[in-house]
Amino acid sequence: MTPLGPPEVRPQTLLLTFLGRAVLGRDIAVCSGTYLAVMDRLGVSEQAIRSTLSRMVVRGLLARHRRGRKMYFGLTQHAETVLSEGERRIWHAGPVNRDEDGPWTLLGFSLPESRRDERHLLRSRLRWAGFGLLRSGLWIAPGVVDVVSLWPDDRLRDHIQVFHGHPAEAESVSRMVGDAYDLPAIAARYRQFLRRWDAPRPLRAAPDDLARQLWLISEWLLILRDDPRIPLRHLPSDWPAVDAEAVFHRLHDALAAGAQKVLDDVMDAVEI
Repeated sequence: MTPLGPPEVRPQTLLLTFLGRAVLGRDIAVCSGTYLAVMDRLGVSEQAIRSTLSRMVVRGLLARHRRGRKMYFGLTQHAETVLSEGERRIWHAGPVNRDEDGPWTLLGFSLPESRRDERHLLRSRLRWAGFGLLRSGLWIAPGVVDVVSLWPDDRLRDHIQVFHGHPAEAESVSRMVGDAYDLPAIAARYRQFLRRWDAPRPLRAAPDDLARQLWLISEWLLILRDDPRIPLRHLPSDWPAVDAEAVFHRLHDALAAGAQKVLDDVMDAVEI
């Protein structure tokens, strides 16, 4: 089987991965030259990265800090919140839910056609939080989900109903999961991840271990964002997330020393 090349990842996603890897938790701002040097390793052009940096400033994710003739970019509080959630997904939650059967969160909402944009935003937030559409207007998610953080604003509160409960029949859970979630599509992404990374030397053409590690983390986080973490007992016995999770952790650790060496060579940062 022909090895897969690097995953297709948007420049902003790669940049956020780098920020989570090298900047989150440190009171520093990084020189624009460092961003260019790192993103060049990932095949991102100078024009694309400068444009991405500017957009992230406008969106409140980065703040500019000038030091002499150099421009440095540091995280805003909003960016730290976004990146911390990604860190939690990767290192604390993970894709494999080995919990025994617990409660489920059920959510229904109804918004008029005139509020289409809010409907779209709410649906996106529901999928991010692990909800699947079971029936028209009825969404479900495993566990007790704190849905208050999902409201774009308080005006939605009167249009949403939330319940917590258990299925009347335990045998019906697997059928419910199959109706609410596209399990074949989720499994296909894990299998593609394994095709790319479960190899003695994945991405041989990559310039160095920093590039490999950033691609690895970026693809993994994109997959996790679309995985609702269904309890493993309700998934197929060969669910590929189990093997994929082991490969991710093994390879991340194997690349750590080499990636850090490259990062130390290109890093230009100042305290803020």
